Amino acid sequence: MKRVSILFVCMGNICRSPLAEGLFAHIARESGLADRFKIDSAGTGAWHQGKQPDRRSIAIARAHGIDITGQRVRRVRLEDFEEFDLFLAMDRANIAELRAMAPGAGNIMLFGDAALQTGEDIPDPYFGGPEGFELIYTRLLTGCIALVLGADQASLSGNTSSVR
Repeated sequence: MKRVSILFVCMGNICRSPLAEGLFAHIARESGLADRFKIDSAGTGAWHQGKQPDRRSIAIARAHGIDITGQRVRRVRLEDFEEFDLFLAMDRANIAELRAMAPGAGNIMLFGDAALQTGEDIPDPYFGGPEGFELIYTRLLTGCIALVLGADQASLSGNTSSVR
């Protein structure tokens, strides 16, 4: 069975996308499905390259029993468009940046569409307080559960279109 590869993308790869990566990995492990996925996260900008995620993302993940301290910030690379089956962008600005990088890519989706079925942007909590990080944690948790379980259901029927 081919592993589904997902790249979570936000602007700086310090708040939303590393939290989504950590949540997805945790949920997949707890569900016994980790071997079915290859996941990573990246940013459209390179301001924080090589650093850990934002301390507030680390704290909210830790508060829920998830450790994301081993992650390192990176920028989206052109080769990612060949390597990953699906890019899940946190907001429409990220979608625009990704499409500018790879105009023909058909594997770019809004997290709010693919995971939440709401079309919502996941707001950037960087300039706010802890309540913003709790909000994105809740939205990302809901979406990541749906993605992992949806992928499992799709694999049971032999169909992977629900995660593409």
